[in-house]
Amino acid sequence: MELLVFGLVVVYTGGAWKFLNGFNRTNFQQSQSNRLRLALLWPALFATSKSYRQNFRKALKG
Repeated sequence: MELLVFGLVVVYTGGAWKFLNGFNRTNFQQSQSNRLRLALLWPALFATSKSYRQNFRKALKG
């Protein structure tokens, strides 16, 4: 159970970090508050929004 929680934290943190680093490649408004909010909510937005998934993939491409 602890290993699962640790894995989820690693995936969440890694996704947020990669998204923040590639945020400039997305179509989102380039404000600091928008950037932080979208990075923190990435799992929920990724699961529910096709547009967000497309932009998330753009951000992850280096």
